Amino acid sequence: MEIADRLEAAEQARHNASDALRLAETALAEAESLQRDADSALADAREVQIRAEGHQERCTTRLSDLRAHIDEKLHCAPDAVAGIADTEDPQTLPIIEILEDRVQKLVRERDNIGPVNLRAESEMEDVATRITAMETERDDLLAAIAKLRSAISQLNREGRERLLKSFAEVNQHFKTLFNKLFGGGTAELQLTDADDPLEAGLEIMASPPGKRLQSLSLLSGGEQALTALAIIFAVFLTNPAPICVLDEVDAPLDDSNVVRFCDLLRDICTQTDTRFLVITHHRMTMARMDRLFGITMEQRGISKMVSVDLQTAERIRDNAVA
Repeated sequence: MEIADRLEAAEQARHNASDALRLAETALAEAESLQRDADSALADAREVQIRAEGHQERCTTRLSDLRAHIDEKLHCAPDAVAGIADTEDPQTLPIIEILEDRVQKLVRERDNIGPVNLRAESEMEDVATRITAMETERDDLLAAIAKLRSAISQLNREGRERLLKSFAEVNQHFKTLFNKLFGGGTAELQLTDADDPLEAGLEIMASPPGKRLQSLSLLSGGEQALTALAIIFAVFLTNPAPICVLDEVDAPLDDSNVVRFCDLLRDICTQTDTRFLVITHHRMTMARMDRLFGITMEQRGISKMVSVDLQTAERIRDNAVA
């Protein structure tokens, strides 16, 4: 225990020393950073001093040159220039830098004017022609936009009419099929949340026998499946398709509902040219089909498809009984 205590104390001391080392390294890094900043500031100050000394030397030289120039041109001291210029305040005299800047500005303005363009009239005619063509294209484009907007409005109007007509037809089929599948009850489709039918949502309201009218999401799994089948078949009755694939739609249904589903499927087959491909494991559904297809594995790893024509089998059975 004493060795463990010593080891723990040594470990704690090591941690404390490591923390102290990190603090010292941090302080050292900060001190080095401050030193670098100070060195940089010193270098900048020296550079500023050197530039100031150079500027002072240039100003002294310039002042000496101006004195010599005044003496050469006017033969007087700088203090006597105001009297020669006939001004009481020497500060109002324009300095040579301003005069030079004005001269340079005037020269640049003259150069920017450039030489005389002898083709200006011809170029102006070309620009006018291009402007006329662009205005014509703009007018054509505005006319096309107006025509397109009119076509869009007409399509939307026709789309609304067709949508409402199809919706009413699907809704009527849905009500009939719902009543047939459930053996009673009522249901309807409602457009919601928009004044424009093209942007409206769809609400499915259903009332199975013995229940009040409520949203589809509040029904049980089997009731939702039957309601969904009623909607699917309502769409098919409105606009029949050549083929319809139903994948395990009878899985949540009990035997009595499977019978209603098969009866409805048979009625739709007689009313339309739609052929239904039903994927199922329910024995009652398989018994009501015209033809069965299945996959068997007679040998391990080798699959084989088998099919049975139930209608032909029934005819052979009836002939054998007769």
